[in-house]
Amino acid sequence: MGNIEKLLKIMEALRHPEDGCPWDKEQTFSTIAPYTIEESYEVADAIHRNDIEELKYELGDLLFQVVFHSQMAKEQDHFDFNDVVEAVCEKMERRHPHVFSNGKADIKIDSAEEQTKAWEQLKAIEKLAKGGSQISSVLDGVSMKMPAMSRAVKLQKKAANVGFDWPDHIGVIEKIKEELDEVIVEIDNNNRKKLNDEIGDILFVIANLARKFNIDPESAVTSTNAKFERRFRGIEDELNKSSIDFESADLELLDRLWNKIKQAEKEGG
Repeated sequence: MGNIEKLLKIMEALRHPEDGCPWDKEQTFSTIAPYTIEESYEVADAIHRNDIEELKYELGDLLFQVVFHSQMAKEQDHFDFNDVVEAVCEKMERRHPHVFSNGKADIKIDSAEEQTKAWEQLKAIEKLAKGGSQISSVLDGVSMKMPAMSRAVKLQKKAANVGFDWPDHIGVIEKIKEELDEVIVEIDNNNRKKLNDEIGDILFVIANLARKFNIDPESAVTSTNAKFERRFRGIEDELNKSSIDFESADLELLDRLWNKIKQAEKEGG
């Protein structure tokens, strides 16, 4: 028995009506969905930390989620795991005619950008073939469940594919300055509703700047979160060494400790 067959048998046993696990038996697509999302984040976290050994286990957990959903679908006579595999294989070959056409298609794609555009064009053609409306938005297909910054980049990429984009990062930087001025205006006006909108606007444009340099804003913020946490914990350690609590420490001391830790990091300390 191959490993994937073994995993499918394990999942089937966990869901067995009489002998299965009580927790696994009562799950549904809706109750499992949050775990699927969580496992995706844990895969991303292992990649971010460059922990290859951990990545192996997290990918296994994510694969188990696919198997779990497939088993529930099989029980309801919708599809099974093999149908999932067959569907994605067929889609990958269809969406990459320049790779899998065996010379039958006169298609040449030389860059990732060209492939992205071709992918979106093929998706639109497939949608029409399935009976989709010809009157559709370029922005269709961007999940509302994505993290906000990642969704911003996805929307921007789709718009850029039809030419709605700054030619370079200079225009984006100018837009950030413009949006920052508008944030300052609403702070002065003490208008929380408009301030919320303007802060949203500036974050959206910052996501666009990240996109211009092929930087994932979610990963960038994740790195900054980790850096802040590391340095803040360093401040706590310094205070503990001096038997000083936060209530007794003024901002000047805290700032000095922050800069000390920051400098030590730069020097490799």
